[in-house]
Amino acid sequence: MQRALCEDGSLAPDTDHIPCPLCTAGRPGDFARDGKRSFLRCAVCGLVFVPSAQRLAPADEKERYDLHRNAVDDDGYRRFLGRMVASMQPRLAPGSRGLDFGSGPVPVLAGMFEAAGHAMTIYDPFYEPDSAALEGQYDFITATEVVEHLRDPKQELHRLWGCLRPGGRLGIMTRPAADRDAFGRWHYKNDLTHICFFSPRTFAWLAGQWKAELAFPEEDIAIFHKENGPA
Repeated sequence: MQRALCEDGSLAPDTDHIPCPLCTAGRPGDFARDGKRSFLRCAVCGLVFVPSAQRLAPADEKERYDLHRNAVDDDGYRRFLGRMVASMQPRLAPGSRGLDFGSGPVPVLAGMFEAAGHAMTIYDPFYEPDSAALEGQYDFITATEVVEHLRDPKQELHRLWGCLRPGGRLGIMTRPAADRDAFGRWHYKNDLTHICFFSPRTFAWLAGQWKAELAFPEEDIAIFHKENGPA
């Protein structure tokens, strides 16, 4: 069978040999194409993703992150992050221990949780790459505008889940994947560092794998509650 062409005339990826990076199911379906990038959707977990061959090199990825201007005194940025704090805070015990995964060059969110009385650890693969942070145990973990960048979401998310104490919570903020009709007009997919797009269906699949309770306090925020385990 002749393979389809991308808009630039290059061959589209052979999806028969590309497993889903989250659930590892094979044969994802073509979902959309935009310039040199193809977007595939897994039939099992619903993740929409860009094939690895079409992703930026890590150095180019970091160069784009260095352009971000997310300052501590940026009121708009703090309001944006404040929605995660507002969603998590009622679910946390006073003085909880948290991890902000993907904290960026300026750990604004961690500072906001510290101001609310919690002890925070930060981790970022580019700006705070201390692997010891991923060996601890936490009452809560946040990943704000992070999961859309993950090259290996299966490994990273399961590692974070393992860092949660029983009864802990994992809060994820990311724009939910647009449907096929709207995807071509969706600005979020235009960022070349965005390579994985989650939907409520994808998060429900994850909750099933983890046997977790799942809540959506806002459209772009998912909170997973880990079981307390056997008494």
